[in-house]
Amino acid sequence: MAEHTSSSITIEAAPADVMGVIADFARYPEWTGEVKEAEVLSTDAQGRAEQVRLVLDAGAIKDDHVLAYTWTGENEVSWSLVKSQMLRSLDGTYALAPLAGGERTEVTYRLAVDVKIPLLGMIKRKAEKVIIDRALAGLKKRVESAPQA
Repeated sequence: MAEHTSSSITIEAAPADVMGVIADFARYPEWTGEVKEAEVLSTDAQGRAEQVRLVLDAGAIKDDHVLAYTWTGENEVSWSLVKSQMLRSLDGTYALAPLAGGERTEVTYRLAVDVKIPLLGMIKRKAEKVIIDRALAGLKKRVESAPQA
């Protein structure tokens, strides 16, 4: 990943519970805010999403794009842009690290976005930071409010 923005948050749940929410694309519109529609287009042999179509409405940025997902073990997922109306590239990763006996998880979100319209690097990084912070806060709230199995 080229120049990117990164942030971490601690979630009071096991990594498997956190990854379960991350992998449940159909429910993204319920907790992400910006994602209005999510459709899994293809899955791998384990049933995990390989390509997902997302319809975003993040105020100034409205887009319909497809992302390709790569799952690394049980605690990491990365994605890259397949096609988009507004974006030139979008690369991201959720990396999960178990804490305190596995009942807490540190989630690190890395993101690099390049839009088709010219933007100063500083503005682009600020936009990435807003996206990351909202996503991590939404993920934490969703995971911690879900009934644990």
